[in-house]
Amino acid sequence: MATIINRLLRISFCKIIVTDFSNEFQKNVIKNDQPSRSNWTDWRMMKDNKRRKLVVEHAAERIRMKAIQKNDILPAEITEIGHQMLAAKPRDSNPIRMKNRCAITSRPRGVVTRWRLSRIVWRSLADYNKLSGVQRAMW
Repeated sequence: MATIINRLLRISFCKIIVTDFSNEFQKNVIKNDQPSRSNWTDWRMMKDNKRRKLVVEHAAERIRMKAIQKNDILPAEITEIGHQMLAAKPRDSNPIRMKNRCAITSRPRGVVTRWRLSRIVWRSLADYNKLSGVQRAMW
């Protein structure tokens, strides 16, 4: 039974999906070490940083486990094993548990995702031309 699961984890189709997915995660999660001044702004930001690292670390394995779990062709025992293996992963490795927070103030709401800044910080930096590619509207 274990050899079947190991073979399923090595399927080239899963590898293609995993590499695409992990590259996508790394694009979105690269900015995980952004302290304000010399320290983190608060404990929530530290927790979010820890979650982002876990997501990157376990992304490939989670995708494979999900593929085994959702596969209708495989026997029920194997899909159940895939479900158990997925449940054994840490909860914080699930990408849904990541929260978009401002990298400077750690504000959870009103985050402009491209810059990972809250709307308040984003506007104050944009007013003084500190953000590349942002121009104040004039008409």
